[in-house]
Formats: sequence, structure tokens, C-alpha cells
Amino acid sequence: MSWLPEIMGQSSVSSDEVMVEKGGLIGLTDHAKLLSNRAMTPNYPDPSAIRVNGSYVRVLLDWLDQYQLSAPTLRAAVSRLAPGEQVPLIQWLELLRRAYAVSPGDGRGLEIGACIGPGHVGVLGYLVQASDNLGQALYAYQRFESLFYGIRMAEVVIRGDEAEIGWPVYGGLSLGLLVDETAISALISFLRKIVPNAPNPAEVTFSSPAPDNPAVYEAFFGCPVRFGAPYVAVRFPADYLSIPLPTANPALRQILDRQSVALSNALPGNDPFAFQVQQVFLRLLPDARVSLKDVANEMAISVRTLQRRLTQSGQTFQGLLDRTRQELAQSYLRDPSLSLFEITMLLGFAEQSSFNRAFKQWVGVSPGAWRGDN
Repeated sequence: MSWLPEIMGQSSVSSDEVMVEKGGLIGLTDHAKLLSNRAMTPNYPDPSAIRVNGSYVRVLLDWLDQYQLSAPTLRAAVSRLAPGEQVPLIQWLELLRRAYAVSPGDGRGLEIGACIGPGHVGVLGYLVQASDNLGQALYAYQRFESLFYGIRMAEVVIRGDEAEIGWPVYGGLSLGLLVDETAISALISFLRKIVPNAPNPAEVTFSSPAPDNPAVYEAFFGCPVRFGAPYVAVRFPADYLSIPLPTANPALRQILDRQSVALSNALPGNDPFAFQVQQVFLRLLPDARVSLKDVANEMAISVRTLQRRLTQSGQTFQGLLDRTRQELAQSYLRDPSLSLFEITMLLGFAEQSSFNRAFKQWVGVSPGAWRGDN
């Protein structure tokens, strides 16, 4: 993907991770100078909204383990990030640069992305995995990409007998090949893991200049790879969209799809901290553990810090919890297979009567009446 970061500071690298300036990995402040003017262009989404999940960042630990690399300071930096934490893209770039410095070489991001698993990508990964076929999986990715990156950028299009998932929204603006190759490797590697003997793409394109050894990329993707393209994209024959997924689970996909829609609807703008709190709600609600203290403990912060940061973002704890619960409730009520008791449990209410009262406060009618009208 191509990116427009909000530069918050310069990167720092410890003595065991010597910085390497190679393959488009220019300094972070140079990126700021290059992109700052374009970042203000109305045609581009707000760059500060782009982030990755702390669970995704932990793919670096799996990469270090797989290649038996020590890098204690890098491991410590990654381990400090909670799985549900929203990590600004510029911070993700710095961690990737440090990983590259540990083991320099073309295609290092390909190795990192290849370590991806469902646990690294959260509900989006499970939603893709539960899809009926490859086409449904790609459209699910496009539709709910904002749950992962905080913003929707991918486009899935079919042109004749060719399908493409691409990121043209930023054109050729990029933080460099390392970020882009890691993301595309993760996408292709994830699909390869859930589709046995998955066919290779027809073409992969990057907007960055060609590296010293482009053959590494063609060997990894098993197809032609073009550099210096207008934008990052993966192309493949359109008939690949009908390839069935052995992990398909229609019932699970319906539940995950509803959760994803509800979270997207309740998403409090582009505020990453409120989004992080919302992800914690989703994990804790079925266990009926959504007090201020429960959420603060899950996020490894104090109750006072949680309240202060929500206030700074214009949110209240109860308001955000109610909005998330309401969206989830309306989503679940559209599913006739879920009883009111089951919905009560999924939303973390102790009793159905408590759910009934809360829902009537939100929308003015009882859950049963709302279900009958919708």
C-alpha cells in the first residue's frame, strides 16, 4: 500500500540494530518533507487515521523466532505493545526499519509478512477465513479494511477476465518498499495458508523503485512483479474468485459480518484510542466484564488514564459502550437464529430485563418490537 504518515518524531535505533538506508528506506524526516504538502491535498484521506493493530505488529516476534534472530531491543519494543493497541503507521515503519537493520537484504518484508496468521489480524482475518470463496474473502477485506487500518483504502475491481485488489487512493505516494512488501506478502501468505495449493497471482505491482534484486520478489509471488507502477496492486485471473475456501463457515461469517458492520457504524471517527477501547469491548462483552476497571486492566492502563484519554478524544466511557452495544444489538436482532437471551449474553447484560431497558432507552422501543419492524 501507499501511505501518507503523520510524522510525530524521528526514529531511533539501538547499537545492535544498525540503520541501513537502502531500497527506499530514507529517513523519517525526509518522508515528512516529501509528503507534508501532499498530505494536505483534499483528495487524500486523513493520514493520521492510518494505523495497524498491536497483534499485527507482533508478527515481527514470529519472524525473529523463525529465523533465530536475537535483537533484544527490537523484541522489547514490540512486546511493549498490547495486542489490541492501535499503532500509528509511522511507528510501524520504524519497527520494520529496525527489523531490516537486524538482517538487511532485499525481500526482508516478504519474510516478515509470510509469518502472518489469523491471530495477527483479528476479526478481519477470521471474517476472511470464514468466507465461502476467494472472491467473497477479498470483498470482505475491502469492506472492513477500516477495522484493521482505521481507514478504508483497498479497491477490488474486475476488468474483463482479470481481477485486481489495489490501493490507488494514494497513487504513488509511499513510505517505501519495505512497508508495502510486508503488507502484500501478509495478504498473499494469509490466502495461501487458507487455500491449499492456491494459484499464484498474475502480477504484483509496487510504486517504489526496483530493488537491487527484483528476482527475489518474483520468486516469492510466483509471477511478474513490476516496480515504479502508479500504485500497489495484486492482479489475478477473474475466475480465481470462485475458488472455494476449505475454512468456509457461513454461520460464523454471519456473526462476524454483523460484528464488523456494527463496529464500523459505531466507530468514533478516526480516533485511534476510542477505536482501541471499542475492540476491548468486543472481547469482554460476552464475558460480561465491561466495567471501567475491567477495560483499563485489559489495556494495561489505569482507570484515570482511560477516562482522561477518552475525555481528550471527546468521548465518555459509558457513551462509547452504549453506542457499541446498540449497534451490536441491532445487528444481532436482524438475525432470526439468535434468541433475545443469546443476544443478551453476547452484549454482556446479566439479565434480559436489563437489556430490554437499555435498548428501549437507546431506540425508544423494546428489542422484540424493533425486531418485528426490521
